[in-house]
Amino acid sequence: MTRGSGALRTFLASFLVLFLEVTLIRWMPAYIRLLSYFSNFILLASFLGIGVGCLLAPRRVRLFGFFPAILAATVAAVSVFRLEVAVPSTGSIYFASGTAEQVVVVESTMLLPILFVIVAALFATLAHRMAREMTTLPPLRAYTMNLAGSLAGVGVFAVMSWLELTPTVWFAVACAAALPLLALPEPDAPRRPATAALIAGFVLLASSLALVHALARGALWSPYYKITLQQVGADTVVEVNNIFHQSMAPVRHKEYFYVWPYTVFGDTFDDVLILGAGSGTDVAAALRHGARHVDAVEIDPAILRLGREKHPDRPYSDPRVTPIIDDARHFLRTTEKTYDLVVFALIDSLTLQSSFSGVRLESYMFTEEAFRAVRARLKPAGLLVVYNYFRERWLVDRLANTAAVAFGEEPYVHVHEARAYLGVLMAGPRLSRLPADLHVPDRVAAFGQSETPSPAKRHRRDASIEPATDDWPFLYLRDRRLPAHYVASLALILVVSAAAVLPIAGGRRGTWSWQFFLLGAGFMLLETKSIIQFALLWGSTWVVASLAIASVLTMALVANAVVASRDIRRPWLVGGVLLALLAANFVIPIGRVGFQSRAAESIFDALLVFSPVLCAGLLFGSAFKRSTTLARDFGTNLLGAMVGGVAEYLSLVTGFRALLIAIAMCYVGALGARRLDFSAYRDQS
Repeated sequence: MTRGSGALRTFLASFLVLFLEVTLIRWMPAYIRLLSYFSNFILLASFLGIGVGCLLAPRRVRLFGFFPAILAATVAAVSVFRLEVAVPSTGSIYFASGTAEQVVVVESTMLLPILFVIVAALFATLAHRMAREMTTLPPLRAYTMNLAGSLAGVGVFAVMSWLELTPTVWFAVACAAALPLLALPEPDAPRRPATAALIAGFVLLASSLALVHALARGALWSPYYKITLQQVGADTVVEVNNIFHQSMAPVRHKEYFYVWPYTVFGDTFDDVLILGAGSGTDVAAALRHGARHVDAVEIDPAILRLGREKHPDRPYSDPRVTPIIDDARHFLRTTEKTYDLVVFALIDSLTLQSSFSGVRLESYMFTEEAFRAVRARLKPAGLLVVYNYFRERWLVDRLANTAAVAFGEEPYVHVHEARAYLGVLMAGPRLSRLPADLHVPDRVAAFGQSETPSPAKRHRRDASIEPATDDWPFLYLRDRRLPAHYVASLALILVVSAAAVLPIAGGRRGTWSWQFFLLGAGFMLLETKSIIQFALLWGSTWVVASLAIASVLTMALVANAVVASRDIRRPWLVGGVLLALLAANFVIPIGRVGFQSRAAESIFDALLVFSPVLCAGLLFGSAFKRSTTLARDFGTNLLGAMVGGVAEYLSLVTGFRALLIAIAMCYVGALGARRLDFSAYRDQS
């Protein structure tokens, strides 16, 4: 086999690994709600599989031949386990469809280990082929092709998300990438696979694709959700990822809170900002009550388009409305306009910002810093209104406490306890005009809920509930702790991982590298932190998440190019610069340094975020360049990344800034292990 063909196959295998990884991360939670609340579960399973596959590369078994069968099993498992989730604890909030069918309790379900093992096995077959191809190339060239293929995988999937293509197309691309690898012999293989094996593999891939297509039938796939529509009487009901999201009906038939600000203060709001405008009911309410102009910000273009096409009040057809596709926090950061009224319009994302963290799309909208940003965009007599079905009293307390800190005054809050803690919060200068004889309706008129009276009562906040911040943005977690079902699931992941890895890595000397393990753990945490900061700067949109991952891979490519052209003779010097940059990120929270030029501010923040990634890439590339056991080192590095992904959950307790300390410890440990590794190499040689 020529090096040129080896490079091409390494590129193709690497493309397939990352493309299928992001595909499953997007596709599986759309059917299995349980996965929506374990942020990087599929990512961890894929990292375990990739690590195991790389560690097994020296063994001449054709694992990739099992790929079609395991892919079919994965798709079948998703089809079978389309189950509801219920969590009996009141310490964290999960969203469910409200179905009366049998539910699966998170603490007792055996669903997670089944899915974890299946996904890990799938990626083990892929990674084994990838690692076998990489061994035909010099280490740095192999790593370059791996990064290039990974970058291409992210790019292709990002384009598909932008085009709102369906999972049928996603899996068709994955199957098309797999076919050449199935048909061509592996390195050192004496001959091509048997014809019968090829036919069986093709049939299994085709069967998987057919089942994916059947599951996706009748749904729209926005960049964030699987969206389905139902007509229930006069209402058009929108479900996302099989969960009720909103209903479209004339505003006069909707809950009273849509018109509550106008009922209280009269039709006196000229400029209105709706954040999370959705299909447009909040916009219709503002127009109905005399708003001169409405800026309607919605992150999901498909949801907004459905509102434009199907909302009976046609709010987006009114010339007074400017629809804006953007992350709400990013819009607040970049706009110069001020408003009489800012409305948080039932913002519940029901999904995660990315696979790399536990932050939901809307989490940064309800932090102290976000409320301060709203205050800065209010006119002298402006008002912020937040309404939602908050589900738990402590969540109302958190938002009230956050508003109190941000606005420096007591907010107004009332709740309907019998209606899933439906609450209305108001804050801002306009509260000084609040009427003394305020009357709150006792009938909510909610879709699908009882019409019996549910009197509201004024809420007195519990000041002991911690406000959310950009450092600890976990809105739906009552306090700083690891929920029991997270602890159990993460422990299970580590046990399964140890059981899979120890028989491979513990058999003989030189089958494990602590240097590469710690480099992987540190890099995974650093990547997570970078993506989170990226979202704060430019918004929690799918474009930003894709760009963040692509930026990390690009930094790794740049570092690899530098290492290829010169030796890093003083790794401790690079490590010292890395530690200094981590310290700078710890001392300077993102977005806190302002510039007159927004371009200059963006460049400064980007350098602050990504310069540590470049240094980390230099350390990894210089170590990889001297590797004498490429598959082993790549495998242990990915297993370290998996452990780093588990460690990311510590942010639920510590907040995200504290992860910088863990990152620093990983790189200090990796530098210390560097000499031990190379001493072992010399002994073996």
